[in-house]
Amino acid sequence: MIVVMKPGATQKQIDHVVELIEDLGLKSHIIQGTDRTVVAALGEKRDGAKQALETGDGVEKVMPILAPYKMASTEVKKEPTCVEVLKLKVGAGKIGVIAGPCSVESREQILEVARAVREAGATALRGGAFKPRTSPYSFQGLKEKGLQLLAEARDATGLAIVTEVMAPEHVSLLAQYTDIMQVGARNMQNYPLLEAVGESGKPVLLKRGPSATMDEFLLAAEYILKTGNANVMLCERGIRTFEDHTRFTLPLATVPYLHQTTHLPVVVDPSHGTGKASLVTPMAVASIAAGADGLIIEVHPNPEKAMSDGYQSLTPAAFREMMAECRKIATALGKKM
Repeated sequence: MIVVMKPGATQKQIDHVVELIEDLGLKSHIIQGTDRTVVAALGEKRDGAKQALETGDGVEKVMPILAPYKMASTEVKKEPTCVEVLKLKVGAGKIGVIAGPCSVESREQILEVARAVREAGATALRGGAFKPRTSPYSFQGLKEKGLQLLAEARDATGLAIVTEVMAPEHVSLLAQYTDIMQVGARNMQNYPLLEAVGESGKPVLLKRGPSATMDEFLLAAEYILKTGNANVMLCERGIRTFEDHTRFTLPLATVPYLHQTTHLPVVVDPSHGTGKASLVTPMAVASIAAGADGLIIEVHPNPEKAMSDGYQSLTPAAFREMMAECRKIATALGKKM
């Protein structure tokens, strides 16, 4: 249920409603809107709960939440959420761009890429320190050394750091270095991991699993949101279909659909979504046209020698060209990029 407070409700009245909710054995979550405050009451349905909450001082109405995903739904929060980390702003009319290599390979590589993408207009740096690879014999990342190099790149450029977390036991280590925790497609339904990254308090970039439905995707986000961490970005990175001309199929209808059903910002990954560098720019432009709140792009100074995903990585020069094309669309839509 959601308890809609009257305009001008006092903090004392809000605190009293929170107390009522918790006395009913439910979990409360306060959402401050532009016009009024909403308090979500989460948990198993309790007989008489709606009537009890309706009597609360300052309460305007109590409404059931119909969507299975409670905190992510626009029923709970009408205004779009904007996630802000350092200079990165994603959502509510602001388009953020995260760019960098698939893997951190060396100090020279990550610093070169960081400076290049910052100059082109990116406001966050991606880079894998712990790499989930299909083959156990492939490069697995530099691990903590990679995290240290990412932190050094942030100090040198001011870019927010985005890196993937693979297991709950890694969360505390990553929290020391990174600004945004990325949950990869393989881990979208790793529920202990989702709860752990939520409890870290760090913003989270949640990637859609290659076979996940929209409800499954949003319910995965709910695991993070229910910890009280509201800074969640949804990332469409392509789904597995019968097509073989691309690495995955990138369904951009996801973007407007999610905007209709959730207040969370939507990021698109055309690098994984296509798997081909030549297709990244056209699909990045299309993503902005579809209403994406952000992009995450793989960029490498020498893709031919990349230790992972070089075939889908842009060079710094190609990334600059992509940014110029995307800005044209963003400007036409009245958005900032």
